[in-house]
Amino acid sequence: MRHDERHRTHRIGWLRAAVLGANDGIVSTASLVLGVAAAGANLQSIVIAGVAGLVAGAMSMAAGEYVSVSSQADTERADLDRERKELAADPEHEQAELAAIYVARGLDTDLASTVASQLMAHDALGAHSRDELGISDTWTARPVQAALASACTFSVGAALPLLIVLLVPTTALLWAVSGSSLFFLALLGALAARTGGAPVLTAAVRVTFWGAFAMALTAGVGALFNTPSS
Repeated sequence: MRHDERHRTHRIGWLRAAVLGANDGIVSTASLVLGVAAAGANLQSIVIAGVAGLVAGAMSMAAGEYVSVSSQADTERADLDRERKELAADPEHEQAELAAIYVARGLDTDLASTVASQLMAHDALGAHSRDELGISDTWTARPVQAALASACTFSVGAALPLLIVLLVPTTALLWAVSGSSLFFLALLGALAARTGGAPVLTAAVRVTFWGAFAMALTAGVGALFNTPSS
C-alpha cells in the first residue's frame, strides 16, 4: 500500500529567504519611521524616509541574498567538479569511500559494499553528492530564488508600516506604527512557524521581542535629536 508523507524540508530555501525579507522589511522600515518621527520630522519627511528605506532595503536584500547564495552555489559546483574527476580517475577508491560512509551509518560491511556498488552503477555522482558532500535537491543553493523571495517579501513587509503612516494622524504615529508592526511581526512569526512545522508561540515571541528591541532603540536615537518646530 502506498504511503504518502508530507515533509517540509523542501520549503527551507525559499522560506528562510522569505521570512528574513519580510521580517527585515517590517523592522527596518518601522524603526526608520519611528526614528525620524521621534526626531520631530513632519509627515512628508517621514513618508520620504520610509519609501527610500523600502526601495533601498529591497535592493540590498536582493543583492545580498544573491551574492551570498551564489557563493554557496560556487562552492557546491567546485566540490561536484572535484568529485567528478575523482570518480573518473579512481572509481574503486570512491566506491570503497562510499561503502565506508554506509558502514559508519550502521550497515554491515557486505551490505554497505552492495549498496555502494548499486548506487555507483545507477548514479555515481549523485550518490557521492548526497552522501559524501551533503548536497541534495532540498538543500542546493538557488541564488535567483533567494534574491526574488527576499526582495518581494521585504517590500511587502516594509509597505505595512508605511500604510499605517498614511492612515493615522501624526499625533498617534509613534504608537500606531510600533503597535501595528509588533502585531505584523507576531503574525509573520506564527505563519512562518506553521509553514515550517515549528512551534508557533515560540516563533511569534522571538520575532516580536527582537523587533520591539530594534524599534525602541531607533526611536530612542531619534528622540536624542528631536527638533520640534516652534
